[in-house]
Amino acid sequence: SFADSLLSERKRRDREERLNIVLWRQPLVTLQYFFLETLINLKEWTIKLWHRRSILVSFLLMLAVLTATYYVEGTHQQYVRYMEKKFFWCAYWVGLGILSSVGLGTGLHTFLLYLGPHIASVTLAAYECNSVNFPEPPYPDQIICPDEEEIEGSISLWAIISKVRLEACMWGAGTAIGELPPYFMARAARLSGAEPDDEEYQEFEEMLEHAETAQDFASRAKLAVQNLVQKVGFFGILACASIPNPLFDLAGITCGHFLVPFWTFFGATLIGKAVIKMHIQKLFVIITFSKHIVEQMVSLIGAIPSIGPSLQKPFQEYLEAQRIKLHHKADSGVPQGENWLSWMFEKLVIVMVCYFILSIINSMAQSYAKRLQQKMYSEEKTK
Repeated sequence: SFADSLLSERKRRDREERLNIVLWRQPLVTLQYFFLETLINLKEWTIKLWHRRSILVSFLLMLAVLTATYYVEGTHQQYVRYMEKKFFWCAYWVGLGILSSVGLGTGLHTFLLYLGPHIASVTLAAYECNSVNFPEPPYPDQIICPDEEEIEGSISLWAIISKVRLEACMWGAGTAIGELPPYFMARAARLSGAEPDDEEYQEFEEMLEHAETAQDFASRAKLAVQNLVQKVGFFGILACASIPNPLFDLAGITCGHFLVPFWTFFGATLIGKAVIKMHIQKLFVIITFSKHIVEQMVSLIGAIPSIGPSLQKPFQEYLEAQRIKLHHKADSGVPQGENWLSWMFEKLVIVMVCYFILSIINSMAQSYAKRLQQKMYSEEKTK
């Protein structure tokens, strides 16, 4: 027990030492470790690709056939262009979903940054144009009303849901893919008998050891998620994935630890996140940004004593600018005035992207520091 306590204390100190390797505390060391970790990862990926030469050659052959199909002229080009557009559109939202689920060191959702504003823009445009048949192009890069006049109030909630279904489901599928790393980490640890130096996994192990004596709300909530997933199986995972659940990483670790089959875990996660949860989130955004509710919100802002009118003015200007933009063609040369709300949102996106990059650099530098510490452990054991 004394030796175990010494070992756990040493691991705790090593973890604290790794967490201090960040750009704003140790910039030179962090950059050095980041480049060394990048080189090691490139070497490992190259070795893995070499061991899977047959798969790589098949992929390259398929890529060559697709490239030839893409560049050879013929009647098939219209279908090629259509598939190209859909592929990159889906890949864009799947990538954002993966970034949202993996997190990259930040808790701010890409749903709040990208998908939510996209659904809100389509909703506002649909009520203004009384249609969702926006001309393509410029949609989805820019939304303008179609030439044909629609009957006032003819737009339905289901039409807006159908308009944004593809991107919403692709984003949900990306979040499901992003939940796989905790599952594979816990599964590999259980099969190999090793103890990975991962905070969430160690917290999960401690929770299993002290399950009977847990008293605080957070521990009981985590234990409830673990019991639901372990005892109910597919439908328990589906229930956890179908609602906004910050503890879902624990569900992935639980499934990996108890060796739940991959397709049971991923299938339930995919259905829950890409279908059920995504429709709940879509409905919330569409209802929130429906025309009458937005007008009521702006009027309520104006009712705030003293500062209400000054706060209400930029929102009214922004909504009016959006309405004007919807009724003009992309090439009509109408001057586009910049509103402080859109300016703030653009700067927020830039800050978050920069923070993502910094998080990746810090994480990879800390991974290299962990390699050095593990190498030191192995050398001490061999002495």
